[in-house]
Amino acid sequence: MSQPIQGRKVRFALVGCGRISKNHVGSIRQHGDDAELVSVCDIDPAALQAAVKETGAKGYADIDSMLAETNADVVILTTPSGVHPSHAVKCAKAGFHVLTEKPMATKWEDGLRMVRACDEAGVRLFVVKQNRRNATLQLLKKAMEQKRFGRIYMVTLNVFWQRPQQGYYDQAKWRGTWELDGGAFMNQASHYVDLLEWLIGPIESLHAYAGTLARDIEAEDTGVLSVKWRSGALGSLNVTMLTYPKNLEGSITILGEKGTVRVGGVAVNEIQHWEFEDQQPEDEQVKAASYETTSVYGFGHPLYYRNVIDVMRGQAQPEVDGREGLKSLEVLVAAYRSARDGVRVSLPLEL
Repeated sequence: MSQPIQGRKVRFALVGCGRISKNHVGSIRQHGDDAELVSVCDIDPAALQAAVKETGAKGYADIDSMLAETNADVVILTTPSGVHPSHAVKCAKAGFHVLTEKPMATKWEDGLRMVRACDEAGVRLFVVKQNRRNATLQLLKKAMEQKRFGRIYMVTLNVFWQRPQQGYYDQAKWRGTWELDGGAFMNQASHYVDLLEWLIGPIESLHAYAGTLARDIEAEDTGVLSVKWRSGALGSLNVTMLTYPKNLEGSITILGEKGTVRVGGVAVNEIQHWEFEDQQPEDEQVKAASYETTSVYGFGHPLYYRNVIDVMRGQAQPEVDGREGLKSLEVLVAAYRSARDGVRVSLPLEL
């Protein structure tokens, strides 16, 4: 691994100047004392021009020319999900650290290829899971680590959102395609899929149904996933992009032997129920942890970048590296295999 960056700002380059890129640009701006955006890249001239104007970074029309010239330390990938693997491998071979948006890939083999390429090149691979940094989920994670629930019996996650045909899917040809995007599980609900293992633990097996009920896309707009954890806990993830007329709920409910918690709101931003057999000092933080949001992205991106910068400075370990990113990709791939073949799928996919 390369030497820690000291005595200067950590330099970032951004590939893909679409919808989610604004969260990355804003995060780097918030950490302006420690980070700077030096290069931006997009194959769409209008998007590139807007990004150059917004950031003042040097613009490139293709990734190859950017990698040949940029002095960045880390390349951020906010391109369509199916393109992440080829871009990540390219960046790694050119000697750049990689920070990729979720999901890291749409195929299991591609995710493995990304981790392998970064390992071989001696560079870091960061996978964005910004929801983990939300105050509500940080409190829930701490309660899990303290084993306050005792034995966990049941877990339910709901993602009831609205993604319209014209206002969302028709904005880009790659949206909703198997090759570049995936559907409601893979794209919109991937942060909730991440919570299945990050909070509850290793999954033993799962069974999924998926349907394309109303949107004109290849992948699913609605799905249900039944899960059995190795601990014996049972649970489900229910996802739809067809909620009328707007986003309604992004929630997780955990029912345990000694505790019951529900974190809801539009994007796990409100602690709606918090009850345990024991008392802990952090229980006083519960009301303060809830926050108002109009965005399903939450406020985790700047906090995620804090960790990335600290890692690049040699002051921290990555919160979500490539191997951690593979965990949720594995669950997603297993869910799609189950839905396609009508079978229960056991994890891990490979032994």
